[in-house]
Amino acid sequence: MRVIAGSAGGIRLQSPSHDFRPTMDRVREAVFSSLGDRVIGAVVLDLFAGSGALAIEALSRGARNADIVDSHRQAINAIHSNLARTKLAAGVHQRDAFKFLAQASGPYDLIFADPPYVKTPDAPDLLQALLRVARLPELLEPDGLLVLERNAGGPPLDPGPWRIFRQKRYSGTEIIYATHPQANPV
Repeated sequence: MRVIAGSAGGIRLQSPSHDFRPTMDRVREAVFSSLGDRVIGAVVLDLFAGSGALAIEALSRGARNADIVDSHRQAINAIHSNLARTKLAAGVHQRDAFKFLAQASGPYDLIFADPPYVKTPDAPDLLQALLRVARLPELLEPDGLLVLERNAGGPPLDPGPWRIFRQKRYSGTEIIYATHPQANPV
């Protein structure tokens, strides 16, 4: 796993452990290719961050600031290591994503969320729960984007008030792009 482009392009990133599922390089490259210049100067939030690769990629490509959130100590250690390796700076928060959202100030231009995949029928669908967080729309700029990652074979997603305008599959991964509930259609 490496930073794809920008000031830290080519630098290898540490993964928290084999239990974590980092976003594959080719998926991250496709996401940032589709975002284009939207990243430059953006304020970014990376939820369920794991290695922090999404926020670090955004910072490397010119994002102004990032908050990186994960509840696991191993992930936080990897994020700090990856920020040091890339010589980039970000706010790093060891918190439950939902508790962070309850107190976050925002607003953000880009919100990335890559929660653990639903593996059993009785497991909570954290991505679906995230879309129901009442404060989430106020934390995203009206012209901002929500970029979600999930298992391509997951249960149907109910976007609630969010406007999904693109869904792309990359092998077993699905990337979903959504706009602010009050935004004009893309």
